[in-house]
Amino acid sequence: MSTRAASGSAGRLGALSGELKELRERLRAGGGQERIERQHAQGKLTARERVALLLDPGEPSFEIGLLMAHDLYDGQAPSAGVVTCVGRIAGREAVVVANDATVKAGSWWPETIRKILRAQEVAMRCRVPIVYLVDSAGVNLPYQGGVFPGQYGAARIFYYNSVMRRYLRIPQFAAVMGPCIAGGAYLPALSDVILMVEGTSFMGLGGPNLVRGATGQVVDAEELGGAHVHTEVSAVAHYLVEDDRACLERLRRLVSELPSSAKISDRIATPPTRLAYELYDLLPDDHRQPYDMRAVLECILDGDELDEFQPGHAPEMLCATGYLDGIAVGVIANARGMFKSPRGGPPHFGGIVYAESARKVAYFIETMDRHRTPLLFVQDVSGFMVGPEAEHSGIIRAGAEFVEAMATALVPKLVVTLNHASGAGYYAMAGQGFDPDFIVSLPTGRMGVMEGESAVMALFSAQLDKLEALGVPVDEELAGKMDEVRADYERQLDARHAAARGFVDDVLLPEELRPALALLLRAALRNPGPHIGPFQLPPHLSERPG
Repeated sequence: MSTRAASGSAGRLGALSGELKELRERLRAGGGQERIERQHAQGKLTARERVALLLDPGEPSFEIGLLMAHDLYDGQAPSAGVVTCVGRIAGREAVVVANDATVKAGSWWPETIRKILRAQEVAMRCRVPIVYLVDSAGVNLPYQGGVFPGQYGAARIFYYNSVMRRYLRIPQFAAVMGPCIAGGAYLPALSDVILMVEGTSFMGLGGPNLVRGATGQVVDAEELGGAHVHTEVSAVAHYLVEDDRACLERLRRLVSELPSSAKISDRIATPPTRLAYELYDLLPDDHRQPYDMRAVLECILDGDELDEFQPGHAPEMLCATGYLDGIAVGVIANARGMFKSPRGGPPHFGGIVYAESARKVAYFIETMDRHRTPLLFVQDVSGFMVGPEAEHSGIIRAGAEFVEAMATALVPKLVVTLNHASGAGYYAMAGQGFDPDFIVSLPTGRMGVMEGESAVMALFSAQLDKLEALGVPVDEELAGKMDEVRADYERQLDARHAAARGFVDDVLLPEELRPALALLLRAALRNPGPHIGPFQLPPHLSERPG
């Protein structure tokens, strides 16, 4: 283990990792200790306690959107009040959605909707079961304008429920473990199996107060929509369980009874050549400085030698086949540094996409797609090359070939951002808009159109040129505006800012990267069909059932 890693504070990656750990600890506390104790006093477990008991103990899991909304709403919506994750239940990959009732009674913020939709899309794309642990007071009314209407409002959740149920045949289990009110009741109703917990769960299109106001009838919650009512009278729910623990154990049993999915053909994994902690030293403190991308890959991939594709051509773009947890992958990575031209031409700079490298990657992607080999994109890209020579080389067409090959490849795609994820280069390297299966970042990730200094030059160069021509120094007001732009860009480039808005699924520590990628890859391999958009109906199901 490196000295810097052991200290956890020295170096850029170490410092950012320390800050991330502190932020995670605060977010995982949800609404705070007082509300956690209140949840326990009601005889209920918290969302995270429920998820921990549902998933296989000791197995890796991956939380999607832990940092979502952490810097919004004055910090009152940690993780947007819902836990979403990929893990293993009874030995098989599954998606879990759990309302956090310690955060505003589990009510839905706009970002809550985004997280639930993302979780459903993962289940649809990867063809894995999804389990909903419902404990929610419904829409957070002051923010209903961002929750209720729109194509990707709350109704989209129920649309995805229906598609999974009718067409994709993806198992959906819903456990009502607290309130489930109003339109939110359709989420369990559109699932395959519904469980309710005696004494603590309620499901209804309206609560007692709404019923009294609308009809004049006085009825308590248990009589209106409690567990006994819906399992014995209405028959809306299917299983009555005595408490949270019994509910979670029944869910594990139900998932275990599902038909076994097809076995994934792979080989025995070998440990990486390098320890994960070496990443703390491999990545430079100055994000503009070069480093050894092959050494980075040796911290992530199996210890087998990388088989590089055209290593002598356009070396700033590394293409290779290797193994991740015993599964073959095609790796596309930006190699940082300066690379000499083999014929004495101008050098190429790592992190920049040239016409030659774009064509190389496009061909490699098409080859991997034909071979049904999943793709791992390792991003540290500043954009495409610009200037007369670049334009004359046909970089626009070459870049389009790169983007098209990536966008239409039908194999699973995983994305890791190490440093830069800038400009159109970020798009070409399977940016989020192209629906990669999963996208994660190290704390050092920087996602934006350009760096702050480049933005300053773009915005103020005319003024600076004018002052230089006049021989006048930059005044304090202009210097202050330039500093504000730099600071604003620095804030927006931060990986935590991206995670708070759902631009990445999670920000990972170096030691978490390989096990997370291995889990996500195995989940993604279960997608049998076209991999375009959040989900794609199989051709024989795309017509209306007769």
